[in-house]
Amino acid sequence: MTVTEKLEALQHLHDQLNQTRNEPAMISVTTELEEQLHQLQNETFVNCSAWDKVQLARHPKRPNAMTYIQAMFTDFIELHGDRQSKDDPSMITGLAFFMGRPVTIVAQAKGRDMQENILRNFGMNGPEGYRKSLRIMKQAEKFNRPIITFIDTPGAYPGITAEEKGQGEAIARNLLEMSTLRVPIIAIVIGEGGSGGALALSVCDRIYMLEHAVYSILSPEGFATILWKDSKRAQEAAELMKMTAQDLKELGFADTVLPEPIEGIQFNPYALIGLLSSQLQKDLTILDKLRKERLVALRYQRYRKFGETSEKQRWFLTKENS
Repeated sequence: MTVTEKLEALQHLHDQLNQTRNEPAMISVTTELEEQLHQLQNETFVNCSAWDKVQLARHPKRPNAMTYIQAMFTDFIELHGDRQSKDDPSMITGLAFFMGRPVTIVAQAKGRDMQENILRNFGMNGPEGYRKSLRIMKQAEKFNRPIITFIDTPGAYPGITAEEKGQGEAIARNLLEMSTLRVPIIAIVIGEGGSGGALALSVCDRIYMLEHAVYSILSPEGFATILWKDSKRAQEAAELMKMTAQDLKELGFADTVLPEPIEGIQFNPYALIGLLSSQLQKDLTILDKLRKERLVALRYQRYRKFGETSEKQRWFLTKENS
């Protein structure tokens, strides 16, 4: 049974339980359904393979950036446009309050249904989106507001028009500018973190990943196509790519992995809000105490260390091939 089929079965069991819990005569049926539910939850969410996590990260009912923005922040005001070309609906930017303090939010947005996904280009940002995000982040630096980014994209939009308008330059500009912004930056990977499209919002002081989120240089399908000329080997590629939150925590890329509820975040989208808010508040308090020069220097050192491997990390990278 695939992850998608398991999630559909879980949804069916949830619906059946909701129908029987309010009927006293159905107690025995309810108990049996709950046992089936717990067993299927463990099969689906415990000891997932890398490919299972890719499917979970991509699931259309997984909470998107707006779910977190609406639940964690108050008085959110969305800001539009890159002041050069147009607005990109797949990139949400704006101002809000987090526990009483002003913050700037930059988020990659997938849709909740097909119509919204078409509007938001399935979370694939164009150059206008990256330029808009940089404009808002520079504004945050001017007014000394911390920046919170939400990452959830299969990758930057690869269309001809995007390339003509400078997609690569826009992403590169974000990397350059974010590395020197003199305000705290915290990035949160809530689903897919794909390729340069995700990296363009990831130059930060702390990076969180949800338990079943993934982050990689490209999709497993793309990796398999390049390496083996066979996209059908995507499942094998996912295992090799070390793209899960647990892998990336082990390798020193992710600072914090946030555990998702055993019932599945698709069925309980607000379960992580308290934990995520608490971690965010803790890290912002620490980063606020740093002098701006120190903040930028530590960010530089953080990225300079990527690629260096300890004996433990070398063992981790090679253990499956030894």
